[in-house]
Amino acid sequence: MKSPTLKIVLGSLLLTTIFSCNKTETAGNYDQVETDYTATAEISDSISSVATLKVKDKQFIKSADVNMEVKDVYEATISIEKQLQNLGGFVTSSRLNANIVAEETFNTSDENATLVRKFQTENTMQVRVPTEKLGDLLTFINDKKLFLNTRTITAEDVTANIKLAELEAKRNAKTGTNISQLKIDKNKVILDDDNQLEGNYQKVASFELTDNLKFSTVDIYLKEPKLRVAEIAITNTRNIDNKYKFNFFYDVKNAFVEGFYLIQKLVIGLVTIWPIILISLVVLYFIRRRKETLKMENSDQNS
Repeated sequence: MKSPTLKIVLGSLLLTTIFSCNKTETAGNYDQVETDYTATAEISDSISSVATLKVKDKQFIKSADVNMEVKDVYEATISIEKQLQNLGGFVTSSRLNANIVAEETFNTSDENATLVRKFQTENTMQVRVPTEKLGDLLTFINDKKLFLNTRTITAEDVTANIKLAELEAKRNAKTGTNISQLKIDKNKVILDDDNQLEGNYQKVASFELTDNLKFSTVDIYLKEPKLRVAEIAITNTRNIDNKYKFNFFYDVKNAFVEGFYLIQKLVIGLVTIWPIILISLVVLYFIRRRKETLKMENSDQNS
């Protein structure tokens, strides 16, 4: 009797131990997941490390695109422009626009009315900022947001492009040296011009590359989520139109004068076509004479 009971007790203790271990392991895994999620959240709430990316022996062209909603587009625009100036950057384009959602006119008196206009303000900007200050600018812009729709930050590795530009410059110089050793003729002039033209293109490309490395381009789109309402005092045009739309005595006088002019035009028109009228009268006269002659002949025959 004791042996089965002992087995049951030992089995229960073993199951309890296993269950406790599994529960502890599960809790440990949950804590680990929660910790990982917290770390990710902290990273996503900060400015991306792409903006301040630095790698030894690497060169990056950095750019950013920010789309967000702000409380006041105009105020945010002015603040960003001032901060940009402090950071040594500049604005290349800024288009502030008010999108009219609806408008309606309300007449308040015989002379006055009020135009009620509902609209949303937005601004599309493109700015250039020194690359080392890109993170500072993005942090400042981020502080202005009510809601961040999208933010894209890129760092293009152009180390190979820079190396290629250096090699091409050396090749162009060597080609120029080789051309200078040729005999002077028409072909030499053409080769020299082509080589100089290629060298100019390379210099411009190198300048653009250097400029893009020095200054980052940031595209910014700002929008107000709420509708604004503007009340604009205007003239009651409907009442003005009704006021001058109809004047009885004035219109009667004009109608009488226009009727007199119409009679004059008819008389002048008749005078203008007098040959046609004269020929028509002659034709009618002969037709009438002919009818009378035929009538008299018929009367004589009947008699």
